[in-house]
Amino acid sequence: MHPIIKPVLRRGWRDRQTVQFGVTPAHAVLLGPVDTATGSFLSLLDGTRGLPLLRAEAAALGLSGDRPGELLRRLAAAGLLDDPTAPRDGPAAEGLPPPECRERAGVPDRLRADLGALSVVDPEPGGGRRRLAARGAARVQVRGAGRVGAAVATALSAAGVGQVDVVDGGRVAPWETGPGGLPPEAAGERRDTAARKAVRAAATARGRSRRRGPGGGGPPPGAGLALTVLAPRDGLGAYAPDPVPAEALLASGIPHLYAGVLEGTGVVGPLVLPGESACAGCLQLHRSERDPAWSRLLAQWRSARNPAEPACDTALATVVAGLAAAHALALLDGRPPVCAGARLELALPDLAWEPCSITPHRACGCGAYEAVERPYSPDGAGPPERPERAGPGTDAEGGCPPVKRSEVGGAHV
Repeated sequence: MHPIIKPVLRRGWRDRQTVQFGVTPAHAVLLGPVDTATGSFLSLLDGTRGLPLLRAEAAALGLSGDRPGELLRRLAAAGLLDDPTAPRDGPAAEGLPPPECRERAGVPDRLRADLGALSVVDPEPGGGRRRLAARGAARVQVRGAGRVGAAVATALSAAGVGQVDVVDGGRVAPWETGPGGLPPEAAGERRDTAARKAVRAAATARGRSRRRGPGGGGPPPGAGLALTVLAPRDGLGAYAPDPVPAEALLASGIPHLYAGVLEGTGVVGPLVLPGESACAGCLQLHRSERDPAWSRLLAQWRSARNPAEPACDTALATVVAGLAAAHALALLDGRPPVCAGARLELALPDLAWEPCSITPHRACGCGAYEAVERPYSPDGAGPPERPERAGPGTDAEGGCPPVKRSEVGGAHV
């Protein structure tokens, strides 16, 4: 291990005894009290020294015994330490280039900002590299190559997902192109072909899709789907999703996420964890109970031809695609699926996200209703726990929550 204080966290001294790492309250940590020797030791944590050399230099600073080890343990517990030499063994490691290529290959340069963000989110030393490697071993399917679906696919590819498959038919219409998705010159091409080109262009291997298989930088052939994103070009399929197309996903246990734009409203969610959280069938049953005419209206909308004039605001579609991709990456990274059993709606012109909770329905056959009382575990033993929203903070300026504080010892200047 070559410890380094996460370089993406900006450092600043609040006073002579307290140093703050990070700016935003969600990720900032205060360390103190810090004496001169401890401050000098912190400056040695730049990733160029192994533990034996660090102990020797710490002793020269007057930090003897287990004091350096104790400081490192407390820094790691505070989520401040990273390890650029973190193990990369196993299938997930195929998603990252070898260490000797970090400075010269295009892949790590384009992924460095994503790696920095992951290092902040994952408190474990080397956790960001492991999560990025796991992305490279994942396979995601995106159904729909419209403004939302294509942008989701390219965002996932650019973020390091090893294989992104886009499923759609027909040819690209001019109004289906947009920033981050299909380029204007794709108009008239087959949608699946244009989407594959866009995904390859966004891939993190110098603009080329990574070869799949051992040593190829992607998931092995036949790798199972980690997630399916349902982003139909007709936004009705995301706003009021038909449960039938998702039956195979439920039966196969494949998580799936809905996203799209209908008229002037963007929707993200729900993220369906089969047998654990509400599905499209639950959503439809709840709506039918609240609105007696809903089933009749839905049958008319689904059987009618699509409007001759499409409605999909460019900026709104881009925002929806970005948020959907972020939720997809959170699931791939192993973070709590906060979008499970919930959806977000953004309606123009208000530009305010409206959260909506979706609970499993007793009459739905997806099995989630029976599982809601079971505690959640990562191996699928029950539904996920959704973290509570933080209440108003105590910071006098702007109502921001206070930053976390971590004591590193009783030393004083």
